Amino acid sequence: MVKGREDVRTVGLRSGPILLGLLLVLAAGCATVPVTGRQQLALVPDRELVMMGADNYAQLMERSEIVTSGPEVDSVVRVGRRIAESTERFLVENGLENEVRAYDWQFNLIEDDAVNAFCMPGGRIGVYTGILDVTRDDEGLAVVMAHEVAHAVAGHSNERMSQMLIAELGGTALSRALDEEPERTRQLAMAAYGLGAQVGVLLPYSRRHESEADRIGLILMARAGYDPRAAVPFWRRMAREGGQTPPEFLSTHPHPDTRIEDIETHLPEAIEIYERERS
Repeated sequence: MVKGREDVRTVGLRSGPILLGLLLVLAAGCATVPVTGRQQLALVPDRELVMMGADNYAQLMERSEIVTSGPEVDSVVRVGRRIAESTERFLVENGLENEVRAYDWQFNLIEDDAVNAFCMPGGRIGVYTGILDVTRDDEGLAVVMAHEVAHAVAGHSNERMSQMLIAELGGTALSRALDEEPERTRQLAMAAYGLGAQVGVLLPYSRRHESEADRIGLILMARAGYDPRAAVPFWRRMAREGGQTPPEFLSTHPHPDTRIEDIETHLPEAIEIYERERS
């Protein structure tokens, strides 16, 4: 919740009653990230975020070149379905069965050189062809797709959207923001999903979000029957793809070495799940 308090200061509210009301909203708008147990800001009703995500996803697909057939498409759909099934089981077993109904899984391969992928709230996934040279096989693809789904499971889009609504629109409710500033609100939503205005341009999550998605993603791929140990060589390949990286304190992403160290720390937990799924 520290981040939320920082955002309150940036709003610049001078009225005591208004500030008190906003603080009460912040106190009520908390959620807990699965696995890590971190408290996060979540002011946007999930249903509204999912509906907006569905609209934005449809628009993105319309202006993208979608690959409709071939072994690479088969791989994206095959891996996606297994990750989706493991995610739904994970949610149910963590007392989040109501959230399962919000998921309408879709898997699309987009022709683009971007070395990236995304998952919107509600399970709408896009994988760019540019990342396939790095994933190489189904297990590498599972690392990517499980990581992106983990962002959705952890509510990172809601957290970012909530922070941006406070910082830029003074804590206005999403429904009101859509009525009063629809285009700006749509831009905020796309940024919250990690998507830039241009196809293929993805915005980075924070280091904390990336680390949470790494850990939860290992669990999701392990539950889907993919060896989580594939994450380490995948991220090493990604580090080589990235070339010269900035110092960690200048980047919103974890430094590749730090990321791999963190993943190795959480691997025993995921390997145990993987071995249990195989037995």
